[in-house]
Amino acid sequence: MSLFANICTLLIDRNIAFRTIHHQPTFTSEESAAARGEEVKIGGKALLMKVDNEFKLFVISASLKADSKKIKHYCKAKSIRFASKEELFELTTLVPGSVPPFGRPILNFDLFVDSSVVENEKIAFNAGSLTDSIVMKTSDYLSLSNAVVFSFSQIDTD
Repeated sequence: MSLFANICTLLIDRNIAFRTIHHQPTFTSEESAAARGEEVKIGGKALLMKVDNEFKLFVISASLKADSKKIKHYCKAKSIRFASKEELFELTTLVPGSVPPFGRPILNFDLFVDSSVVENEKIAFNAGSLTDSIVMKTSDYLSLSNAVVFSFSQIDTD
Protein backbone atom coordinates (compact mmCIF):
# COMPACT_ATOMS: atom_id res chain seq x y z
CA MET A 1 0.00 0.00 0.00
CA SER A 2 1.27 3.51 -0.82
CA LEU A 3 2.16 6.01 1.88
CA PHE A 4 -0.78 8.17 0.70
CA ALA A 5 -3.14 5.20 1.14
CA ASN A 6 -1.66 4.45 4.58
CA ILE A 7 -2.29 8.03 5.72
CA CYS A 8 -5.86 8.02 4.34
CA THR A 9 -6.55 4.68 6.05
CA LEU A 10 -5.24 6.00 9.37
CA LEU A 11 -7.44 9.10 9.11
CA ILE A 12 -10.51 7.06 8.16
CA ASP A 13 -9.89 4.56 10.97
CA ARG A 14 -9.75 7.44 13.48
CA ASN A 15 -12.90 9.08 12.04
CA ILE A 16 -10.97 12.22 11.11
CA ALA A 17 -12.42 14.44 8.39
CA PHE A 18 -10.00 15.33 5.60
CA ARG A 19 -9.91 16.38 1.98
CA THR A 20 -7.61 14.96 -0.69
CA ILE A 21 -6.42 16.82 -3.76
CA HIS A 22 -4.72 15.18 -6.73
CA HIS A 23 -2.75 17.80 -8.66
CA GLN A 24 0.13 18.37 -11.05
CA PRO A 25 3.56 17.76 -9.47
CA THR A 26 4.54 20.65 -7.20
CA PHE A 27 8.11 21.50 -6.31
CA THR A 28 7.73 24.52 -4.02
CA SER A 29 5.48 25.47 -1.13
CA GLU A 30 3.95 28.21 -3.28
CA GLU A 31 3.14 25.75 -6.10
CA SER A 32 1.60 23.33 -3.59
CA ALA A 33 -0.55 26.07 -2.03
CA ALA A 34 -1.79 27.18 -5.46
CA ALA A 35 -2.62 23.59 -6.47
CA ARG A 36 -4.60 23.13 -3.25
CA GLY A 37 -6.31 26.52 -3.40
CA GLU A 38 -5.00 27.31 0.08
CA GLU A 39 -2.73 29.91 1.67
CA VAL A 40 0.99 29.07 1.82
CA LYS A 41 1.00 29.49 5.61
CA ILE A 42 -1.28 26.50 6.23
CA GLY A 43 1.11 24.20 4.40
CA GLY A 44 2.92 21.82 6.73
CA LYS A 45 6.51 21.63 5.52
CA ALA A 46 8.19 18.46 6.82
CA LEU A 47 11.96 18.63 7.26
CA LEU A 48 14.06 15.57 8.00
CA MET A 49 17.08 16.57 10.04
CA LYS A 50 19.97 14.70 11.56
CA VAL A 51 20.26 15.79 15.19
CA ASP A 52 23.57 14.47 16.52
CA ASN A 53 23.35 10.82 15.38
CA GLU A 54 19.58 10.47 14.99
CA PHE A 55 17.18 11.60 12.26
CA LYS A 56 14.11 13.51 13.46
CA LEU A 57 11.18 15.05 11.60
CA PHE A 58 10.34 18.74 12.05
CA VAL A 59 7.14 20.34 10.69
CA ILE A 60 6.83 24.07 10.17
CA SER A 61 4.44 26.42 8.37
CA ALA A 62 5.41 26.43 4.70
CA SER A 63 5.65 30.23 4.82
CA LEU A 64 8.50 30.12 7.35
CA LYS A 65 12.04 28.79 7.70
CA ALA A 66 13.42 26.67 10.52
CA ASP A 67 15.96 28.16 12.92
CA SER A 68 18.53 25.41 13.38
CA LYS A 69 19.94 27.15 16.48
CA LYS A 70 16.56 26.86 18.22
CA ILE A 71 16.31 23.17 17.28
CA LYS A 72 19.87 22.50 18.39
CA HIS A 73 19.23 24.24 21.73
CA TYR A 74 15.89 22.47 22.34
CA CYS A 75 17.36 19.05 21.54
CA LYS A 76 20.56 19.80 23.48
CA ALA A 77 22.45 18.71 20.37
CA LYS A 78 26.05 19.24 19.38
CA SER A 79 25.34 19.06 15.66
CA ILE A 80 22.35 19.42 13.38
CA ARG A 81 21.88 19.33 9.62
CA PHE A 82 19.28 18.61 6.96
CA ALA A 83 19.16 15.09 5.56
CA SER A 84 20.63 14.83 2.08
CA LYS A 85 18.38 13.80 -0.82
CA GLU A 86 20.11 10.41 -0.74
CA GLU A 87 19.57 9.95 3.01
CA LEU A 88 15.95 11.04 2.68
CA PHE A 89 15.33 8.49 -0.05
CA GLU A 90 17.22 5.74 1.79
CA LEU A 91 15.24 6.31 5.02
CA THR A 92 11.79 6.99 3.52
CA THR A 93 11.85 6.16 -0.23
CA LEU A 94 10.55 9.73 -0.70
CA VAL A 95 11.83 12.76 -2.60
CA PRO A 96 12.13 16.28 -1.17
CA GLY A 97 8.72 17.96 -1.01
CA SER A 98 6.76 14.72 -0.69
CA VAL A 99 7.40 13.98 3.00
CA PRO A 100 4.16 14.00 5.01
CA PRO A 101 4.18 15.63 8.47
CA PHE A 102 3.87 12.36 10.39
CA GLY A 103 6.22 10.41 12.57
CA ARG A 104 5.21 7.04 13.95
CA PRO A 105 3.28 5.00 12.82
CA ILE A 106 3.58 6.53 9.31
CA LEU A 107 7.31 7.36 9.31
CA ASN A 108 9.68 5.98 11.91
CA PHE A 109 10.90 9.29 13.35
CA ASP A 110 10.37 11.40 16.44
CA LEU A 111 8.10 14.27 15.41
CA PHE A 112 8.36 17.94 16.35
CA VAL A 113 5.92 20.65 15.24
CA ASP A 114 6.61 24.37 15.25
CA SER A 115 4.12 26.55 17.10
CA SER A 116 3.40 28.33 13.77
CA VAL A 117 1.45 25.25 12.67
CA VAL A 118 -0.74 25.38 15.79
CA GLU A 119 -1.83 28.94 14.93
CA ASN A 120 -3.65 27.76 11.79
CA GLU A 121 -7.13 26.23 11.76
CA LYS A 122 -6.09 23.67 9.16
CA ILE A 123 -2.96 22.05 7.78
CA ALA A 124 -2.29 21.02 4.18
CA PHE A 125 0.55 18.77 3.09
CA ASN A 126 1.93 16.58 0.35
CA ALA A 127 1.17 13.04 1.41
CA GLY A 128 3.93 10.81 0.13
CA SER A 129 4.08 12.20 -3.40
CA LEU A 130 4.41 15.48 -5.25
CA THR A 131 0.90 15.01 -6.71
CA ASP A 132 -1.30 14.09 -3.72
CA SER A 133 -2.20 16.47 -0.91
CA ILE A 134 -4.34 16.25 2.18
CA VAL A 135 -6.07 19.10 4.03
CA MET A 136 -7.37 18.55 7.55
CA LYS A 137 -8.06 20.39 10.82
CA THR A 138 -4.88 21.23 12.71
CA SER A 139 -6.50 20.13 15.98
CA ASP A 140 -7.11 16.65 14.50
CA TYR A 141 -3.57 16.55 13.11
CA LEU A 142 -2.06 17.42 16.49
CA SER A 143 -4.13 14.85 18.39
CA LEU A 144 -3.24 12.15 15.87
CA SER A 145 0.43 12.96 15.41
CA ASN A 146 1.53 12.94 19.07
CA ALA A 147 4.08 15.60 18.14
CA VAL A 148 6.15 17.64 20.53
CA VAL A 149 5.28 21.29 19.89
CA PHE A 150 7.82 24.07 20.39
CA SER A 151 8.88 27.25 18.59
CA PHE A 152 11.68 26.74 16.05
CA SER A 153 10.78 29.14 13.25
CA GLN A 154 13.04 32.03 12.33
CA ILE A 155 11.90 35.44 13.45
CA ASP A 156 11.57 37.77 10.48
CA THR A 157 13.96 40.68 10.89
CA ASP A 158 12.96 42.65 7.77
